[in-house]
Amino acid sequence: MKRKMWLSLTLSALLVTAVGCGDKPGGDATKTGSGGDAEKKTYSIAISQIVEHPSLDATREGILAALKDGGISEADGTLKIDYNNAQGDQANNLSIGQKLKDTKSDLVIAIATPSAQAVADNVKEKPVLFAAVTDPLDAKLVTDLQKPGGNVTGASDTNPEAAKQLMDFISTQFPNVKKVGLVINEGEANAVVMAKTAEEALAEHGIELVKASVTNTSEIKQAAESLVGKVDAYYITLDNVVVSGVDTIIQTAQKNKIPFFSSDRDTVEKGAFATVGFKYYDHGYQVGQMAVEILKDGKNPADMEVTKPDKLDLILNAKVAADYGIEVTDAMKQEVKDPDNNIIE
Repeated sequence: MKRKMWLSLTLSALLVTAVGCGDKPGGDATKTGSGGDAEKKTYSIAISQIVEHPSLDATREGILAALKDGGISEADGTLKIDYNNAQGDQANNLSIGQKLKDTKSDLVIAIATPSAQAVADNVKEKPVLFAAVTDPLDAKLVTDLQKPGGNVTGASDTNPEAAKQLMDFISTQFPNVKKVGLVINEGEANAVVMAKTAEEALAEHGIELVKASVTNTSEIKQAAESLVGKVDAYYITLDNVVVSGVDTIIQTAQKNKIPFFSSDRDTVEKGAFATVGFKYYDHGYQVGQMAVEILKDGKNPADMEVTKPDKLDLILNAKVAADYGIEVTDAMKQEVKDPDNNIIE
């Protein structure tokens, strides 16, 4: 009898030990391999980007950097990326959106308004984050910025105050500017929204906005040249088509000594004279942090507020000022809050 009881107790102890050594909840993220190293969970994301240009590329780099800092990266095998670039072609963009409808990825990230619209129209069963979108409400990506309520949220890349502050700078520091020329693709909702903000801000100073419309990058040079003799300065919005072909505007502006203002830092670094803005890498990093919260913490996009840049500053490219016939004055420099980082010399 004692022997039977002893055997029973021994078997019970072995069973308890076996259960204690088994996988715990969430164990698929940290399984132990034969070598004793923890096997990390691999996440999969799909990225849709409308076109390659410095601002959008910097946004993507920022997203991936935030994911890496959150412990999710291709380098350590915890991230798989399905990267799709529409190369500025709307037909390609729509095809990408349709392709991602049945994606197996854990998360879809759309960079730029057209990409975000195509993805949001098609991807309904997976979390979607957008970046580099000017007006998420106008683009019908969300119905409420504080509580999106669906499977889509993200970060807007514009604060209306940026355009207003830039137009104030132009009117104050360039009193001879009476007409500002805008090369614009009016097929992009984000470009139209920003153009309206700029037009209203300029009108307060008695300055007229003169538009030259394009539909693709091959038309940009002719559009810029058509404004020579008609305007006293150039300006462009966060217009993906125009930013992709901005070199021809820079060349035309410098050749004719017409000051050129942009809506993003990357274009200023490339050769425009000034903007009021921020770094797109930082914007992307913000979206990447949201991605980590969704993937690792299980956050619901419906409850995640759409964010926007709040640290705006005047950014000047003093190196190219002379190419536009501009003398950089102390008064201009005094408008820059962080001269060490935002005056390019």
